[in-house]
Amino acid sequence: MPHRALFSDRREAGRELGHRLAHYAGHEDVIVLGLPRGGVPVAYEVARMLRAPLDVFLVRKLGVPGQPELAMGAIASEGVRVLDRALIAQHGIEPEVVEAVAQRERAELEERERIYRGRRAPVDARERTAILVDDGLATDSTMCAAVAALRQHVPRRVVVAVPVAAAEACDELEALADEVVCACMPLFFHAVGQFYGDFSPTTNTDVRCILDRGAGS
Repeated sequence: MPHRALFSDRREAGRELGHRLAHYAGHEDVIVLGLPRGGVPVAYEVARMLRAPLDVFLVRKLGVPGQPELAMGAIASEGVRVLDRALIAQHGIEPEVVEAVAQRERAELEERERIYRGRRAPVDARERTAILVDDGLATDSTMCAAVAALRQHVPRRVVVAVPVAAAEACDELEALADEVVCACMPLFFHAVGQFYGDFSPTTNTDVRCILDRGAGS
């Protein structure tokens, strides 16, 4: 039996999330960071409702060679790198292998940053409340990497906010973030897209346009 869509699209999901985050509305220290690509249209609605600056938070997992879904670390903008040294040691991964993976992911991150931001500087997260937004979480791996990378920017508070998530993903993030807001945690969770009426792919051009709109609002 198919699931009834919880949200018509990412914009509606963002508005629902904005209501859940209303206690941050109008606070001057709040920024909203969307994870590309699908998290950015959700984050736009959140930022609009909270009257907060919008930006994209670029993070790339460093996958273990041969097991790309297993993260041995992450990189983010401005040279931030976080490594899981225990996992690297456990798998016997040599430093030059880690460096090769990091260089490859760094090139991809820099290309996406160029596409998304152009010459616009990132929003400064230092000593601010940073709300990390995605369109949903089937697993917590990418968001965990994002939280770890964002901590390197020394925000005052890190809030993870998603419209829909697997309960286990939210539970695990509770230990990493200062606050986790999951609007819906369905009992049977297979994929994020099953809870959206329209889950069309968000393109790089979409992300750039949304960020340009957010910067001008």
